Amino acid sequence: MESLFWNVDIAQLDVQRDADFILTRILERGRMVDVDWAIARYGVERIHRYFRTAPRPELSRRTIRFWKVVLHAQEERWPEAPPWRRDNSAPWID
Repeated sequence: MESLFWNVDIAQLDVQRDADFILTRILERGRMVDVDWAIARYGVERIHRYFRTAPRPELSRRTIRFWKVVLHAQEERWPEAPPWRRDNSAPWID
């Protein structure tokens, strides 16, 4: 899991305080063993709440759709980031 946190001191992460940051990295880029760890550590309900409480522009639409299926939440309206936060293309390139 250390490879997911290449730019931070993993020893300084607190699993409670930094839960949203940790979940973002694991749910977007983690391996199955990382996802299993997150589910065991936080629980499915906490992961569901993670998606329901705030927009997650760091996550791809593909990841969000996947988790909607996993969490049986296809009909739920989760907060969305504004379009400029979801688009990673440079506005000056045609």
